[in-house]
Amino acid sequence: MIRILLFLVFVLALAVPFFNRAEPTLFGFPFFYWYQIAIVPAGSLLIYLVYRAEDRGEAE
Repeated sequence: MIRILLFLVFVLALAVPFFNRAEPTLFGFPFFYWYQIAIVPAGSLLIYLVYRAEDRGEAE
């Protein structure tokens, strides 16, 4: 069930109509760019959480 988070990473990274805009800006970067920069560590964190949850499931 936790593997749904992997699907969430996929959807967040490929939902271009959601983040295809300029506003709001962050440190002068349009939303389009800083969203893509932010999704990388967020996606890595979600993948790590799924890995740890699946790893614990196999040990039991």
